[in-house]
Amino acid sequence: MTARYAAAGLRVVVADDEAPAREELGFLLGEDPRVGSVRTVGSGAEALRVLGAEPVDALFLDIRMPGLDGLELARALARFRDPPRVVFVTAHDGHAVEAFDLRAVDYLLKPVRQERLAEAVGRVHDTLGPGTDVAGAEDDHETIPVELGGVTRFLARSDVRFVESQGDYARLYTAHDSHLVRVPLAVLEQKWGAAGFVRIHRSHLVSLHHIDEIRLEGGRCTVRLGHDTLAVSRRHTRELRDMLVRRARPGRDDA
Repeated sequence: MTARYAAAGLRVVVADDEAPAREELGFLLGEDPRVGSVRTVGSGAEALRVLGAEPVDALFLDIRMPGLDGLELARALARFRDPPRVVFVTAHDGHAVEAFDLRAVDYLLKPVRQERLAEAVGRVHDTLGPGTDVAGAEDDHETIPVELGGVTRFLARSDVRFVESQGDYARLYTAHDSHLVRVPLAVLEQKWGAAGFVRIHRSHLVSLHHIDEIRLEGGRCTVRLGHDTLAVSRRHTRELRDMLVRRARPGRDDA
């Protein structure tokens, strides 16, 4: 086990059963000024022992390791009161959906490029916030794995304006483009409800944060999100209007 410490910064653990890969990743992380300490271990079990002995802000985990692998370790972290952020580092791109389910901050493919690693460190740093531990961090920074030209990237949930159902898939719409993900709309509705996403139609979820206008004409309700206008079904119209009124008047009690 090796360690590198600095006066301040992110406390990071790298877990990979291949020594050259973990030492290279540990070195690159140590070169990032936002990282204060890097500890490298050869297994998920060793990483768990470190977590039990000292505070850790982020785990950079290989997925395929003997014994306790990266996915199993990430699931175990759900039982922690103050779990560290997780970044998966793998040679395989077939686990992005599982990474999403486990709320990974990022998903890096080997060989890791320094600029992508810096981006992942930035995501960890941003989700924690200055002077904020994991327990106090809000979940506004959840990310979703999307495919862009054969490369898996993570899209910030806060950038998603609305979601459209497409069978067992969902299409996420941002201000400039859209991404198809293998997650049913019902699952996203359950996961993202607390973050301000509401159902307005059997085919659509919208982010309350991105609604620019709600209009009721001729008994029909629509919402505008940037350049997009979506119909609201009759069964969801009153619920949506009530929610928007409550958000616009945070200091008022419900009548």
